[in-house]
Amino acid sequence: MATRYLTGVPELDAALAGYLDEHAPPGHADLIREMIRTTLKLIRDQTGRGDLKIINSALKEMRYSFKVLRPYNRVRKVSIFGSARTSEEAPDYRQALEFCREMAARGFMTITGAGPGIMKAGNEGAGREMSFGLNIRLPFEQTANSAIVDDPKLVNFKYFFTRKLAFLKDSHAIVMFPGGYGTHDEAFESLTLVQTGKSHLVPIVFVHPPGSEFWSDWDAYVREHLLGRELISPEDLSLYRITDDLHCACDEITNFYRRFHSMRYVRDELVVRLEAPLLPEELEGLNDEFGDLVLSGRIEATGPLPPEADDLPIAHLPRLKFRFARRRYGRLREFVDALNRLPLPEGCQVEVPEAGEGGLIPEEVDPQDPLTPIDNLSTGRPS
Repeated sequence: MATRYLTGVPELDAALAGYLDEHAPPGHADLIREMIRTTLKLIRDQTGRGDLKIINSALKEMRYSFKVLRPYNRVRKVSIFGSARTSEEAPDYRQALEFCREMAARGFMTITGAGPGIMKAGNEGAGREMSFGLNIRLPFEQTANSAIVDDPKLVNFKYFFTRKLAFLKDSHAIVMFPGGYGTHDEAFESLTLVQTGKSHLVPIVFVHPPGSEFWSDWDAYVREHLLGRELISPEDLSLYRITDDLHCACDEITNFYRRFHSMRYVRDELVVRLEAPLLPEELEGLNDEFGDLVLSGRIEATGPLPPEADDLPIAHLPRLKFRFARRRYGRLREFVDALNRLPLPEGCQVEVPEAGEGGLIPEEVDPQDPLTPIDNLSTGRPS
């Protein structure tokens, strides 16, 4: 494996190998070596300066955002989206502010786009200690809002694609307030990534003030023109919720992590971590109701599988495992909802995800399995 990523220059290879052996974290040297090799291929390919600028900036943005977010790996986070043009007197602004204040009280940090409008409401409501800002540099808008400006948790991006990855990589929930093209772009991209299994399964909530029909009209369009023409499946509607009650929105998010903890793939099996074990009759009920999700066999109770051995903070959590039909993520959301409706045993202690789990998408699989490559969303900003 290691020889695949050597430069071909013996002196340089030896120097790189020695440096990586001394400084790279255990088990990571092969990936860093591969990145160096890929970078050197740009010389062989005679890559143009414009393309090199894109690669260079994107890599810097990813590296820096990882650095900023990493100390908060074990804190759950909610990303919010909405219009930069919303005035501070608007009902939408007040609702977003109060929503983020309530989520902070429930232990969730807030990630916003760091601009004005709904983004400022989110940072203001959560407070600096519980806020991140992922700002985008635009020619006409926007500078960081006063609630997050100069904060060490503010990250500035040149590219939308790296910024979008940052929002989803570390989020445990996505919330949409009324907004324009950008908000709808984030909404449909979030739904697409979850629907296709390219992002981890999280609650996606659309919130508007009481009396507003903003997202209700959007939902009617989705049902009439997308579902009505069979461009999506009925179960895809389970991937999101619409509400005009900020407390219902908060409950939707916290209840998602009531019995369900997290999930990952190990080879061809989906492993679902739980806050408490299921009773035999509860497991039997899930098999009866959700057998259509299983390619073969049954949903089974299990402990941690060997590739999870290093996840010590959650090694004690009970698991379910089954061979999941990977085209039905709306139905999988219905499965998680059914899990969360089951009663919790007395004295059950809810755990936060292990470090980074909020950012590990379902394709995070057993790295020893050559048939199932690791796929991971990421992001960043230049130093």
